[in-house]
Amino acid sequence: MGHLLFNNSISSTVIQDKKDILRLDDVKLLVDTFYRKVREDELIGPIFNERIQDRWPQHLAKMYTFWQTVLLGEHTYYGSPFPPHAKLPVEKEHFERWLELFSQTLDELFTGEVANEAMWRANKMAEMFQYKINHYRQNATNSLI
Repeated sequence: MGHLLFNNSISSTVIQDKKDILRLDDVKLLVDTFYRKVREDELIGPIFNERIQDRWPQHLAKMYTFWQTVLLGEHTYYGSPFPPHAKLPVEKEHFERWLELFSQTLDELFTGEVANEAMWRANKMAEMFQYKINHYRQNATNSLI
């Protein structure tokens, strides 16, 4: 039996059974909810908003295909996720906040094996990106991209 999620708002209370990430609609819910939090976050929001500007619909569409490929095995993402992040002004605390918001979003919306896989992959991705960004900064003449 699924866990209940209580989302209190001024106008109504919504009760939703948490389930695993099984379909593209689930991926879209994860991505949309997560990036809504990112955009509003005091620490990482300004970095994302400055970089993405008015291209949020395109960014979200790309994130749908990325996570659809990674979590559902439906190969819709073709690209390299690191290069757009190589020159971002981010440090360890930014990655920690990104992971914190991702974890909160997963915990609020989903439970199950694929949700656990999503968190594991997010942690590995943050670890890899931190390493590559630091390497890129230290070896600016030897581009990773």
